[in-house]
Amino acid sequence: MDVERHEYDVVVIGAGGAGLRAAIEAHALGAKTAIVCKSLLGKAHTVMAEGGIAAALGNVWPEDNWKVHFRDTMRGGKLLNNWRMAQLHAQEAPDRVLELEEWGALFDRTNDGLILQRDFGGHRYARLAHVGDRTGLEMIRTLQDHAVASGIDVFMECTLRHLITDGQRVAGAIGYWRQSGGLIAFGAKAVVLATGGVGKAWKVTSNSWEYTGDGIAMALEAGADLIDMEMTQFHPTAMVWPLSVRGILVTEGVRGDGGTLKNSKGDRFMFKYIPDFFRADTADTEREADAWYEDKKNNRRTPDLLPRDEVARAINTEVKAGRGTEHGGVFLDIASRRPADYIRRRLPSMYHQFKELADVDITKEAMEVGPTLHYIMGGIRVDADTAAATVPGLYAAGEVAAGMHGANRLGGNSLSDLLVFGKRAGQAAAEYSKRTPAPRADDAQVGAYAQRFAAPFERGGTENPYAIHAELQDTMQELVGIIRRRDELEEALARLERLRARAARAGVKGSRVYNPGWHLALDLENLIAVSEAVARSALVREESRGGHTREDFPKPDPEWGSKNVVTRRRDGRLVLTTEPLPPVPGELRALIGDDKPGEKVATGSEPAIVGGKE
Repeated sequence: MDVERHEYDVVVIGAGGAGLRAAIEAHALGAKTAIVCKSLLGKAHTVMAEGGIAAALGNVWPEDNWKVHFRDTMRGGKLLNNWRMAQLHAQEAPDRVLELEEWGALFDRTNDGLILQRDFGGHRYARLAHVGDRTGLEMIRTLQDHAVASGIDVFMECTLRHLITDGQRVAGAIGYWRQSGGLIAFGAKAVVLATGGVGKAWKVTSNSWEYTGDGIAMALEAGADLIDMEMTQFHPTAMVWPLSVRGILVTEGVRGDGGTLKNSKGDRFMFKYIPDFFRADTADTEREADAWYEDKKNNRRTPDLLPRDEVARAINTEVKAGRGTEHGGVFLDIASRRPADYIRRRLPSMYHQFKELADVDITKEAMEVGPTLHYIMGGIRVDADTAAATVPGLYAAGEVAAGMHGANRLGGNSLSDLLVFGKRAGQAAAEYSKRTPAPRADDAQVGAYAQRFAAPFERGGTENPYAIHAELQDTMQELVGIIRRRDELEEALARLERLRARAARAGVKGSRVYNPGWHLALDLENLIAVSEAVARSALVREESRGGHTREDFPKPDPEWGSKNVVTRRRDGRLVLTTEPLPPVPGELRALIGDDKPGEKVATGSEPAIVGGKE
């Protein structure tokens, strides 16, 4: 089959915040760079990050600094973070925000004209630079304008599905045009993956159709390591009604601006779920706890702004106990806490979203919200300083990369993560391309991938890709959700094997010209692969930590707190091991402070682990 071919120094797959920032940096360093995106330029999941960009600018609280931000990130991640990534992120985020401002981003302002910052869950100080509740949109607009003005080549509505390799290193990627179905291959000295997450494997998700785990699956197939795939984040607040919009995100900014969570009885239930290590010495009544939180400088540490994993589990518990709303959620009330003009000014997107989609006026009544699969902390294992994967020539940044957020991501850290490590990935990829000869794309390899693209048309099978996808989503929602246990995870893995066999028989009709059924038939391979990685990793980690909760192992285990679950593909099968975290230097351990219950700071004293056994 005919394959359209292009040659570049650096190919960036994905045009969200991380991909755009990586491309801008690689281009600025002289590398011939291309951006390839599955959808239209500007339609990235970055725009869903509405609340703000976490950076210790110190504009609202002068006491804030990178060290406090580092501590919050590590503790929010339940100490499973790669400490070096958390350090670089905290140190460099302020410069990346100011750089955005220099490039034209328009932030909300303090009375002194500085960038305004708001409260968010898990952050000790108000540190999220924001543009109302449309921060991600402004960030994408700014980066997109800068990239286009720089003259970087952009390939839109182009899905890349497989990495091409030259021996042990990456040599490019191959995929297809979504409109015509024509095949396209890129030769590249370096590839940066910035493809986002895996949300479309679950039934209730804030993610849209693009999030089918492409980058993670591509890296796994090429031999790269994954880590922490069990760590999935269910954002605590998404719309639950009407069903047509279930899962659409409700920004944490609602709670950051004073919104409170209540059950069907009208109780502010989050006071019951304050972990012991967040409480004052004896704050075991609502009045005492409330007084303690109010004392933390203007209610900065309200229990409604506990880390996302804590809040999602609390909502799940309230609903299961029969204290949820009619539609299976809880109430999020800002109408009784803030004036109507304040709400419309600070939360314009939320006001219009609920008014237009649910006929709810959030300035007068409470919202119905519930958890939705939002993010994955796990992904491709990368070097902290260069964002390099374990395969030469491959780099990853943003949600597709793992390590930065540990077991749980704090709100707002995603956008600063995109900027910090997008820049680092672009820089490292450009430098690698300068010292690397042009790779050779093996025609036999390209031809084999071309045959895989054609397979759904040639099978003539009776299996429907849409039916398989629906069953996959039901499986992950029911058995690999917020609360997990061994028997359910084993059942999920059994179902995934059956779904994989059915997907191999899924056939499609018609031509290659914009054929969504064909696209989904191809996506199923990636969706099932990443779902298996999540389920197997969740089965291995026998404890509860951050985004991973095991009903049969309900507490964190200090020994597991110093280990990553590593996933590799070997001889067509997933092989999982546990390996020790990189040791935290003494000066940074001191910043983190005393361990929380069930947590241990990695010190490098743990033995190497192979095959899951010490």
